[in-house]
Amino acid sequence: MHPSKDIIGSRGRRLAGKRIALGICGSVAAFKAPELARVLMRHGAEVRTVMSEKATEIISPQLMEWATGNEVVCGLTGKIEHVEVAKWADVVLIAPATANTVGKMAHGIDDTAVTSLASVAIGLRKPVIVVPAMHASMYDHPAVRENIARLRGMGVEVVEPKMEEGKAKFPDPEAILWVVVGAVTEKDMRGLRVLVTAGPTVEPVDSVKFITNPSSGKMGIAFARAAAVRGADVTLIYGPGSEPAPDGVRVIRVKTTKEMKEAFDSAAGEGPDIVVDAAAPPAFAVEAPVEGQPGAE
Repeated sequence: MHPSKDIIGSRGRRLAGKRIALGICGSVAAFKAPELARVLMRHGAEVRTVMSEKATEIISPQLMEWATGNEVVCGLTGKIEHVEVAKWADVVLIAPATANTVGKMAHGIDDTAVTSLASVAIGLRKPVIVVPAMHASMYDHPAVRENIARLRGMGVEVVEPKMEEGKAKFPDPEAILWVVVGAVTEKDMRGLRVLVTAGPTVEPVDSVKFITNPSSGKMGIAFARAAAVRGADVTLIYGPGSEPAPDGVRVIRVKTTKEMKEAFDSAAGEGPDIVVDAAAPPAFAVEAPVEGQPGAE
């Protein structure tokens, strides 16, 4: 066994026994692919890589072979690799996907190893996930948006990029991990509405000081994420915790205990099937916070 595979399952078993085909396109975000592959592996997945010719100009196929412990497909031969890998995979993940690849996938154009892999996977009704990465102006091009909508209409899951510095940036690999987990998880909570509270709240003493606690919100976030990947419609009422809110849930941001209670009462009025109260509001509140800062000159 390749030594790189020693990390498989080292951080969890959510993807244990699952096989992920990772397609890499010629976006500069390709440099994130080794990290993404190893995040998936650490949660139990076996990963094989398929690269477009342009992707190999950004990162070496040898790097991906090291990262995954498997040979990399960079072109198509008489071995019909695109068919073999698509049949092997439980999920096909195209990350990063360029505007060029998104357009070709949307219209069944197969002129690279990656687009051919995607076409076979879509035809086989395998779960296909696409992670676009490009300049924001390209992402907002009407044709690109139309192609993304077309892919979604085919059942392809498209992960929204992070919009920063005028660019549609590659999401955090951990966020992509949970999309993959969702693709292979039974949707036994579909149709259920789940309400979760998480994180601390803040009780002001004056304009500067406040009472709070170091709750990260991690427990509530875990409940919300677990319900979402199992198909539930999740509403998360979240105080100022340090844990990032998960994708795929409705997030209501609050700061004070009063704001959390008001948000909770409103959401509870919609009749959730399950309520998980994991928030950590302070045990005390100041009855009448002082305006300004006492003692300050």
